[in-house]
Amino acid sequence: MERQRNPTSRGTTVDDVLVSPELDRMIRQRGRDLRLRKTDQQQAVKLVNHLIDSLVDFLKNNEDQAFFKEVSVLTSGSYYEMVKINKPNEFDIMLKFKVPRLTFSSLEDYNGVFYKVKLYKPTRLNIQNFLLEDDLTISATKIKKEMHRLVRKFISNYKGEGCWIIHRSQMTSPAVTLELKPKNEEADVLSVDIVPALEVPQGWPQAARAGPDIDRWLGKRCRRNFTSKAVYFVPKGPKAKNLKDEDKESWRISFSHIEKEMIQYHGNKRTCCEGPSNKCCRKLCLRLLKCLIEGLKQHHPKELDALCSYHGKTAFFHTLSVRAQDSLWSPGQVSVCFMKLFGDFERCAQSGTLFHFFVRDHNLFSPPAFPKRSLVFLTNALKEQRESGFPVLRMPSPAFALVPDKSPVICPNSINGTESIADSKHYCRQLSLVCVVVVIGYLFSSFGLSFFR
Repeated sequence: MERQRNPTSRGTTVDDVLVSPELDRMIRQRGRDLRLRKTDQQQAVKLVNHLIDSLVDFLKNNEDQAFFKEVSVLTSGSYYEMVKINKPNEFDIMLKFKVPRLTFSSLEDYNGVFYKVKLYKPTRLNIQNFLLEDDLTISATKIKKEMHRLVRKFISNYKGEGCWIIHRSQMTSPAVTLELKPKNEEADVLSVDIVPALEVPQGWPQAARAGPDIDRWLGKRCRRNFTSKAVYFVPKGPKAKNLKDEDKESWRISFSHIEKEMIQYHGNKRTCCEGPSNKCCRKLCLRLLKCLIEGLKQHHPKELDALCSYHGKTAFFHTLSVRAQDSLWSPGQVSVCFMKLFGDFERCAQSGTLFHFFVRDHNLFSPPAFPKRSLVFLTNALKEQRESGFPVLRMPSPAFALVPDKSPVICPNSINGTESIADSKHYCRQLSLVCVVVVIGYLFSSFGLSFFR
C-alpha cells in the first residue's frame, strides 16, 4: 500500500492516506484519459471564437437596442480554466455591460448570494428600458428576454460554419444556450452558454467583503488584489418553489473571473507549473473529481439533479486553502492527493456543509437549493464509490468528434444542404450491416469454414 502523511487543517496532526497499487494505476490512467486532444481543441475554439466575435460585432452595430452596444467579453468556465474533461464541447461566455452606480440588497435566507439590484438614482440612459415600475430596479427577466431575442436575431443571419440553433430559455438559467448540431447522431454537440452580466466596480457586497480565504495559499496581497476587482451580477434567481415575483427579478453574484485566475495561477509559489521541473497535480485532481461528479449525475440524474461541478470546484478551493504548499501536490502523489480531495468533499456531504468560497456564510449544501434527500443520496453514493474502488472513474470516456470544416451539415434551416437525417440513418444501417457480415466471415474463416462458399 502507498502511504502518505499529510497535515490536517490544523497543521498539528497527520492523516494516513492509503492507496492500493491497483487504485493508484487506475487513477493515473484515468487522469491521462481526461486530457483534451489538441486537434479537437483547435477546431472547437475556432468555431466558438468566430461565433462570439460575430455576435459582439452584431450587438455593437445593432440599432435595435442601444444598451447592448457597450459590451465586452469575459471568458469563464472549465475550458478557460483548463480543467475541462473528456472533450471541449462546452464553453461559457459572459457579456459584460457597464451600468451606472448601483445599490444592492441581499435576499433573505440566501446569505449574500442573491441580490435585488437598483440604480442609485433615476437615469435617462438606455438601461431604463430594463427597469421595473419604480424606475430604479433592474429587471433580470427583461435583460434575459432581450438577450435571447437579440441572439435569435443574430443566429438567423449568421454566416459562420455549421448549423447553430438556440435553446428555449429556462427560468433557472442565466444563459442563452447555442448548440452546434453535428452531422451524425453519434457525435457530440458543441454548446456555448452566453450569460449577460452587470459589471459593478464600486466594491463587493458586505457578505463577500472579507474575500476568499487564501492567505496561507496565495497570500494576503493576492486577496486584496482580488477584492479590488469589479464584481458581477448575472440574471439568475434562487432555485425554490413559490418564489415571490420580486425575487424572480433578483441577480446572483458571480466570481467566475476570479475563480479562473485562482485556478490558472494556483501555486503557493509563483513558479508552480511554469516548467517541467515544478509541475503539480492540483488541476488533475480537480478533473478527476469533476469526472466522478459527472459520472454520478449520469447514473442518477433525478436523485442528484441538485449536484453540479461547482460543488466540486468549491470543495477544491477549500482544500487548496488548507493544503497550501506546492510540495503537497507532487505529480508522483496524484492518487494520494485525489483521495485527500475526495475525502474533503465526502466529509462536506456527510456534515451537510459546503460553504461558498467567497460568500462564507452561504452553505451550498443547504435547502432548498440542495434538498436533504439529495444530500443523503450523495453521501451514500460517495461512500459506495470509495468502498468499491471508484467504478465510475473506471468507465471509458465517450469519443468526441467535431463537425469537419467543409462537410455538409444536417440542419432544418439549411437552404443548400441535400443530405437528410433519414438518408444518414439509412446509410449508417447499411454500413453497420456490411461490417457485421465482414466480421462474421472472418470468424468463420478462422475456424476453417468457408462462409462465402
